[in-house]
Amino acid sequence: MKQPSYPRHIDLNPVPHVQGTVKLPGSKSISNRILLLAALSGGTTRIFDLLASDDTLVMLMALQTLGVKWEQIEGTQDYIVHGVNGVLPVHQADLFMGNAGTAIRPLTAALAVLGGDYTLHGVPRMHERPIGDLVDALNAVGMRIEYTGNPGYPPLHIRRGQLTSARMKVRGNVSSQFLTALLMAAPLMAREEAMQIEVVGELISKPYIEITLNLMRRFGVEVERDGWQQFTVKPGQHYRSPGSIHVEGDASSASYFLAAGAITGGPIRVEGVGRDSIQGDVRFVEALEQMGATITMGENWIEASSNGPLKAIDADFNHIPDAAMTIAVAALYADGPSTLRNIASWRVKETDRLSAMATELRKLGAQVEEGADYLTVIPPAEIGTAAIDTYDDHRMAMCFSLAALDGALRRGNRIRINDPKCVAKTFPDYFDVFKKIAEQTLI
Repeated sequence: MKQPSYPRHIDLNPVPHVQGTVKLPGSKSISNRILLLAALSGGTTRIFDLLASDDTLVMLMALQTLGVKWEQIEGTQDYIVHGVNGVLPVHQADLFMGNAGTAIRPLTAALAVLGGDYTLHGVPRMHERPIGDLVDALNAVGMRIEYTGNPGYPPLHIRRGQLTSARMKVRGNVSSQFLTALLMAAPLMAREEAMQIEVVGELISKPYIEITLNLMRRFGVEVERDGWQQFTVKPGQHYRSPGSIHVEGDASSASYFLAAGAITGGPIRVEGVGRDSIQGDVRFVEALEQMGATITMGENWIEASSNGPLKAIDADFNHIPDAAMTIAVAALYADGPSTLRNIASWRVKETDRLSAMATELRKLGAQVEEGADYLTVIPPAEIGTAAIDTYDDHRMAMCFSLAALDGALRRGNRIRINDPKCVAKTFPDYFDVFKKIAEQTLI
């Protein structure tokens, strides 16, 4: 899994127009879910087009440490994973999870249920990302998870527990990954009676739960749900390999290119996701359409173009929090103030994205109002030269590349992206791909 080498910063010259076709990397959310499900299954699974990134490498290395055998097909992003049928070969391990929320949360639940002696830790930012709601839910039904640092946050020490209840409760308003983790672990618990999971309060990011349910079904487990408040896994279900499975292109990554097409006129086409995608972030195109873009979709592609300046938007983005960051930068090109609502989950991502976005948008000349769960962006008359800090957050780096578009407004101004290597988390060659559609020079 070779990674590009990056300088300390990349300077983006003004880009008057972008067009072309982009083949998307695999979805991070789908990749890490499939890896864990394949590992827990009976049988061998061939995974096509797995994402090559820091986060998937974290999961692959963790599974290897736990005794799960896998191999990469030479010259491809295809992998073969040999399932352990719900019984891990290694019962004591120290696991480094980087800053991969899609790895540490489901692994925590699975390891707590399967039993053993495991420690999980990551980079300093991971130790600031909450996991208490998941730990509380598991410990309440007899699991044994302890904090070895600050309560409510990794690092964690997992010991062998004893299931004492078939009903779990978890809050839904911090991260949908907590519910995903419990759902993926539930079949491992539902040996003699059904496991029920109740969501307390509002469930955010529902499309990510739909991804989880879809993939569990592909691996042979059906989950019954009563609205978004209660989920039931009946006993006797076991994960079974589907034989082979394909990873869709990453819909969140698609947002940068589609927005670029909308901002400059395009057309830009992305390949790897389309109208049949299981990812909720394809609904990003609905926001672009509200802003005046023209969107066309096929089974496995989406195209964006426009015929004029973007319209301001005022919308709820609870369902697509990651892709919503792209809208915040696209708002720089709108014809008035734009407001993104119900995005409190930004604060517990790779960085506090609400604060970080407000800070960096102001550098570009925008007036920004940052609320507890909303962001209002008043676009500047002209975007000035700025050095954008990325906070070791891949999406900060990628979405702010869009600030270099529409060069006619900038009179030679330049956008600097600091620490561009953070894109390795999900899209290692992002700036190379951006360069191809932008026909510009990276200095």
